[in-house]
Amino acid sequence: MPSNLTNSPQSARQFAKVLQILATFGHEEARLVPILQAVQEEYRYLPEEVMTFVATALGVPPARVYGVATFYGHFALEPKGKFVVRVCDGTACHVKGSEHLVDALRAILKLPEGQKTTPDMLFTLETVSCLGACGLAPAVVVNEEVHGQMTHESTAALIEDLRRREAE
Repeated sequence: MPSNLTNSPQSARQFAKVLQILATFGHEEARLVPILQAVQEEYRYLPEEVMTFVATALGVPPARVYGVATFYGHFALEPKGKFVVRVCDGTACHVKGSEHLVDALRAILKLPEGQKTTPDMLFTLETVSCLGACGLAPAVVVNEEVHGQMTHESTAALIEDLRRREAE
């Protein structure tokens, strides 16, 4: 690890989890994707200062880390909510009304146009090109859980259930 990272106790405290992730992957540039995946799992997105820290720790230009983070759609550069709600807008889902689900979710979550994440950081709403669940159209995925044949009512119930569980 470059010496400038170990000279600052503040940096070490601020990035303790990142240092642990880097140690797990042996500070190897070849392991950049799994390192970023682990960082994103910890922070729920890739903060710019953390990507710069990772680049410095690996001895690579920050542009390389940023390039990898922006190349793969899995990585997020903005904070996401605890529950990431993805609505499929592939052909089968679109034909069965997925755009109405997006509208309903925006209303239920009280998301203004152009905003993806609720102010309480509980929900992030995204549309995706395809979830590979065409037989369940229209489909919604919350984190990794697939919900099929969704309607306005079942979508509202799903969000209410998540809110209720979170309040317990």
